[in-house]
Amino acid sequence: MTTPMSLLLWSVLLGLVQCLATGFAVSAARGLDFSASSRDDQQPITGLGGRVLRAYTNFRETYPYFVALVLAGEVLHRQSGLITMGAELYFWGRLIYWPLYVGGVPWIRSIIWLLASLGLVLMLIGLA
Repeated sequence: MTTPMSLLLWSVLLGLVQCLATGFAVSAARGLDFSASSRDDQQPITGLGGRVLRAYTNFRETYPYFVALVLAGEVLHRQSGLITMGAELYFWGRLIYWPLYVGGVPWIRSIIWLLASLGLVLMLIGLA
């Protein structure tokens, strides 16, 4: 298995952890009755729970690009140092980004996000 494909599989676990954490955060902020309801009341969640929710939303915004780039590399049989380095930057960046965002750490979090995004760009260049 290639490194990008392995990181893609590990990123599924990363996404699932974030998804579960989001569910717990919503339940903690709104209560179990809200979690069991149709969730018609969509008032913003603030504080720690809001950061957990926003960090997961941010992950979901970039994740489809990562999936597409890894799968394109596999289907096209293009494996290069750029693709591998890009996949590693994306995965490790996203792994580090989540606790920084949830912890409310400014600036460093933004730099890590940029590095993860640079990983996507490197993968795209590697496929060209």
